[in-house]
Amino acid sequence: MNNSRSNLARPILYLFFGMALLLLAYPILHAADQPPAVGSAAPDFKLTSQEGTQVSLRDFRGKWVVLYFYPKDFTTGCTIEAHNFQRDLAQYEQKNTVILGVSVDTVDSHKEFCTKEGLSFKLLADSDKQVVNTYGSTQTFNGNVVAARNTFIINPQGVIVKEYIKVDPTKHSEELLAALPSLQQAGK
Repeated sequence: MNNSRSNLARPILYLFFGMALLLLAYPILHAADQPPAVGSAAPDFKLTSQEGTQVSLRDFRGKWVVLYFYPKDFTTGCTIEAHNFQRDLAQYEQKNTVILGVSVDTVDSHKEFCTKEGLSFKLLADSDKQVVNTYGSTQTFNGNVVAARNTFIINPQGVIVKEYIKVDPTKHSEELLAALPSLQQAGK
């Protein structure tokens, strides 16, 4: 009888320790799922643009950066958002601000998207999903991991000063343009 009790207790003990390990590991495993905090240095990266050139976030020190993540080239919401950024590009440039779009699409997809839609700002290919993970900007769509529609405003010193999570692509450019003057004034 004692033998059967110890045989039953051992798997329960293993199960208990396994569950405890999972609970302890959960915050570590999911830390990359969280966006970097406002006030922290924006994680640097190097990605390829639609032109086939390597682009680093560090290349834009001295400028304000709108780093926007979007799910997929050629989809309705993403196309609307990109058109709005293109429409407002001169206003961003007047505010010493560059637009960088990031998705998990390929360089070729970005090139086709920019050509078809008349986009002149940089779209960056994160096919291995490292940057979208670093910025806590992933979601699953039709069983595939894609970028979540999040945006980070980064000041000229490379610090995140504002974040927007799950944005409305139809109004987002206007929202950013409205926020930039006060952020820039506070940063002087």
